[in-house]
Amino acid sequence: MSVMMVRKKVTRKWEKLPGKNTFCCDGRVMMARQKGIFYLTLILILGTCSLFFAFECRYLAVHLSPAIPVFAAVLFLFSMATLLRTSFSDPGVIPRALPDEAAFIEMEIEAANGNVPQGQRPPPRIKNVQINNQIVKLKYCYTCKIFRPPRASHCSICDNCVERFDHHCPWVGNCVGKRNYRYFYLFILSLSLLTIYIFSFNIVYVALNTLQVGFLNTIKESPGTVLEVFICFFTLWSVVGLTGFHTFLVSLNQTTNEDIKGSWTGKNRVQNPYSHGNLVKNCCEVLCGPVQPSVLDRRGILQEPTGHQGQSEQENCTSQQDPVVAAAKLTSTEPAENPGPQEDKPPQNAIEMSVQMPEDPAETKESEK
Repeated sequence: MSVMMVRKKVTRKWEKLPGKNTFCCDGRVMMARQKGIFYLTLILILGTCSLFFAFECRYLAVHLSPAIPVFAAVLFLFSMATLLRTSFSDPGVIPRALPDEAAFIEMEIEAANGNVPQGQRPPPRIKNVQINNQIVKLKYCYTCKIFRPPRASHCSICDNCVERFDHHCPWVGNCVGKRNYRYFYLFILSLSLLTIYIFSFNIVYVALNTLQVGFLNTIKESPGTVLEVFICFFTLWSVVGLTGFHTFLVSLNQTTNEDIKGSWTGKNRVQNPYSHGNLVKNCCEVLCGPVQPSVLDRRGILQEPTGHQGQSEQENCTSQQDPVVAAAKLTSTEPAENPGPQEDKPPQNAIEMSVQMPEDPAETKESEK
């Protein structure tokens, strides 16, 4: 009997993940669905640096130092590397509870709260944990069906709970969380230095070239200089200000989400349980600590058998056929033995006799009489 092989379709886990993320390169790249502003970020950085290398760098390398374009290239490459690392990585998404896990959590909550009378609002779903001798509340996420870990929050744009959630940044096209915050901080820091660097040497280029050929001729020779100065001037304040704000947060080991909500300030005057009380220790923990692996397992394989049925199903179908046909098929598949005497052969209707239905009982009694 021929055996049909089962064909299996290989499905990666990222194809079944809930949320509002997009994946590329077979799950290696993870971003938010709203990527328009991220493309604008790439255009501004690439366009400004291209103009700087095309017009000012040649003049500055000859008249001042050849190290100027080299240092600019280093800053540019570092900024692009940290930007892509921030945008394409998992920020620390927490997997949602499976149906069995969600049902178990619901049972625990109902057992803890007891029977709530009709018309009364059930108590909030909160767990209290102690961190550094301080009580921290763990809130229940109704979307992910889990109690969020400390410092985690649900991003409404990506529709996922993110560990140590800082904020959702449209300029990088991704959430900023536990696994990519250091790269985000290094990106805005290097971008601030790059913006100041290009803006400063644009002014130097205009000043030096104006002494030789005049201001109008300088603008005519390098029309991209005006555009660079315009972009850098308006970008400088926002990027440098953002870098200073996050430097302040890093020094306190605090997130943007906690700062906006006033988790460790305000009326309660609750101290930050995650701060070491030391600037160096806080910076080392946020920027130099180990990066935890992603818990999503985006490229894991889910195997789903599809296509033709296997041998077992084919045998089941054979057993459900007519008994005469099945017996005939089984007989035809047996190996032929050496032929013996003709009188030893079974009658041709042996198969039919073996499957004949029993006769009517009345006819059987008459025949016996």
